[in-house]
Amino acid sequence: MDLPLDSILPNEPLLLMGAGPVPVSQKVAMANSVVINHLGDTMSQVIERVRLMSQYVFQTQSKHIIGVAGPGSAAMEMAITNLVWPGRKVLSIQNGFFSARLAEMAKRNGAEVTVYETPVGQAANPEEVEKLLQEHDFDVLTIVQGETSCTVWNRELASITQMARRYGVLSVVDAVCTLSTMPLEMDNWQVDVVITGGQKGLASIPGVSLIAFSEHVWPIILERTAPMPHWCLDVRLARQFWEEKGYHYTAPVSGILALHEALRQVCLETLDKRFNRHEVCSIALQSAVEAMGLELFVDTHSRLNSVVGISLPQGVDGKQVLSTMSKQYKVEISGSFGLPIVRIGQMGEQSRAHNLFRTLHALGMSMKQSGAVIDLPSGMAALERALDVNDTVTA
Repeated sequence: MDLPLDSILPNEPLLLMGAGPVPVSQKVAMANSVVINHLGDTMSQVIERVRLMSQYVFQTQSKHIIGVAGPGSAAMEMAITNLVWPGRKVLSIQNGFFSARLAEMAKRNGAEVTVYETPVGQAANPEEVEKLLQEHDFDVLTIVQGETSCTVWNRELASITQMARRYGVLSVVDAVCTLSTMPLEMDNWQVDVVITGGQKGLASIPGVSLIAFSEHVWPIILERTAPMPHWCLDVRLARQFWEEKGYHYTAPVSGILALHEALRQVCLETLDKRFNRHEVCSIALQSAVEAMGLELFVDTHSRLNSVVGISLPQGVDGKQVLSTMSKQYKVEISGSFGLPIVRIGQMGEQSRAHNLFRTLHALGMSMKQSGAVIDLPSGMAALERALDVNDTVTA
């Protein structure tokens, strides 16, 4: 049976400007085309370099950084299943769809889960978190740095994780869309576990993720006596490959090579310059969207720069906007999880000036075709003004 991919793939590559996956550089794509033995000296050298570069990106001295053959959700599950078992008490801070997933995973592992749900579009309040920590004897706290589903940034993340440490509670942070796009200092913020996916801020391919464990939490994992329900996600087994040059299962070698190249590019750019590039591009995009006559979904205090949420005007069909952008302008952005918004990603290679101009034009024209009143020239002019003074940052 002859079923070539050409028959279903678009005749022109789409510009991926949604909430992930994101475009990858040519060097990452080339690295992903290489297959090597998953054991032996070459792979051991690659793993050691991935770990060293990851220490810089996670801002940690901990050597306990593990790759996961799976999406960011698999890294989530590795964090939960190694820290949570029947009888453990978990405080789940929920801003939306993905933070709720952490709570669901904890429940499936037998935890007693208390949910602190923030109002829609708002960040977690440290004072409310502390009240709950005072009232309950929690073992684990879960929180996202950036909730991609509704584009909320938990701005007070550092205060919350440091507070958790004072109360003797282990913290798990989902940084799937934020790692390398904005500051996250694992050691200084006293975070116990940080998880991320390859296909967002790191600008690597989907399907290979990273998880970092602090030196503080590592002994708790090793001394666990409760039965472990998962085999692939058992960190004590995974460390045989990632720390001891042994065998766990056949690693996704091509994906690890792509991740190596993506991490290398982050390190060459440096985190400070990378944070600045993402901030400049995202704020320029936000100002252009508003100048065009559209509204941003989240207020400035709680707004996530890595994924920008745009409210749909009354009467505009979001699915129609996305379809027009994709089919007519070859640009793809994201819909939502039940909210009246569309979302534009600002992660990795998305945060480049030429991508912003193409995306804004496609958004404006598609909105107009769907019945929105749009001032596209004003939006494009605002974007040009914002990026003109930062042309060396956003190139």
